[in-house]
Amino acid sequence: MRTAAGLEKSGMMDRPETDDGIQKRLEERDALLKRPSRARYDKVHARLEQKWRRRELKAERMMREVVDELWDHFADNPYSWCGFYVLSPSGQDLMLGPHRDKPACSPLSLQGACGRALREGKPVVFPDVKALSEGYIECHPDTASEIALPVFDAHGKVWAVFDVDSRNKSAFDDMDQRWLERILKHFQSLAKSEPGGLR
Repeated sequence: MRTAAGLEKSGMMDRPETDDGIQKRLEERDALLKRPSRARYDKVHARLEQKWRRRELKAERMMREVVDELWDHFADNPYSWCGFYVLSPSGQDLMLGPHRDKPACSPLSLQGACGRALREGKPVVFPDVKALSEGYIECHPDTASEIALPVFDAHGKVWAVFDVDSRNKSAFDDMDQRWLERILKHFQSLAKSEPGGLR
């Protein structure tokens, strides 16, 4: 029969957890509980579809509604900022469009997460922006992770980028990407004639 001393020596007896360890586990649990769920994204998507079925689609209003709905559901859990950047008439940079909550960099060069999403025509996810160096544009020092997605018109051309920041590392994954792409796909019903805005 093993004694408590023997179990402790063999590493089989749990040692009391430190306050720091408990705090870390609580923070990890809270971060998981705050993660966007499929149900929450589905609710946002359904609300937006309902609005868009009832009236003529206009890019500026749609962008504002996307930002407001997502912000209302995910502000600070995990979003710390979300918004659109629209390709300028010159096609050389991105101009800030509808966004929440704080001011952001504008214009943006075609570098960083947004520029890359625009140039490559596909979403980019940065789990830890602090690990990036060259080409990363820091608008907010408290940003820890970021996802940027291209926005296409009816002709398959990228005319804008939707960007989301979080104060949490690894805040975005494939599920976020899929749901955001599904929401942004509605912009493909709009026609665009030239850089700088939808017509």
